[in-house]
Amino acid sequence: MSFTAKDVMQLRQKTGLGMMDCKKALTENNGDAAAAESWIREKKKGKMDTRTERTTGEGRIAVAYGDNCAVIVEIQTETDFTAKNEAFEKMVGEVANFALTSDDGDISTTQEITKAIDEIRITTGENANFARGVHYSGGHFGHYIHHDGKRACLIQTDGEVDGESLKGICQHIVFHDPLGISAADVPAEIIEKIKADAIQQAKDTGKNDEIAQKMAEGKVRKHLEENTLLAQKFVLDESKTVQEMLPEGTTVTAFVRYTLGS
Repeated sequence: MSFTAKDVMQLRQKTGLGMMDCKKALTENNGDAAAAESWIREKKKGKMDTRTERTTGEGRIAVAYGDNCAVIVEIQTETDFTAKNEAFEKMVGEVANFALTSDDGDISTTQEITKAIDEIRITTGENANFARGVHYSGGHFGHYIHHDGKRACLIQTDGEVDGESLKGICQHIVFHDPLGISAADVPAEIIEKIKADAIQQAKDTGKNDEIAQKMAEGKVRKHLEENTLLAQKFVLDESKTVQEMLPEGTTVTAFVRYTLGS
């Protein structure tokens, strides 16, 4: 079966590969465009599977909403050049949409997700992988993704909050990195360590046990105010706490904050 320059161009548009690669694929498959496309993908994927040891220090984060659910995902690749590519950004969005069918909690890769990532690996020649993701269902959701796609937050509340307010709270989370929603979310061992260190510091300055205990309790209280979401001063209006930014009777039930690669 013969083929024309137009056939080569169409195959190039579908695969994103060079003209010579596409011409060779059509030649190897007697001009059959569908067979040539499959041949290219198998050949290129085979090569890429040998490169999985390459470091993937760049990438993007995406958020998607479904029927009473939401997800946040992180996809990594080798270079910032690829991470900023329109095709890569589109793929990350597709992966987020595929992940909406997951169960709540950590997201596992599926055939759809793997195929979407493989397409980018083939066309860019770079290693790429699904780094992580979380699925929530129920309640109301909001999110914020920094302009570079490398920092993001997804938040879930138990009551309705307007979108701009939720976005602002997500921005706050991205930049202030709270330890948890409230003091109840901070592990006891962290609190005990803060308290023990404060007691030791007080004793080192000559304070007795009673005063040292009171000073330690004050230090723990201050630490929780500064490091738990609802008690923190809201980044966009420090005259209010994050709790005061929420409608009465509404609170945050969950949030996840991602920074690319960490």
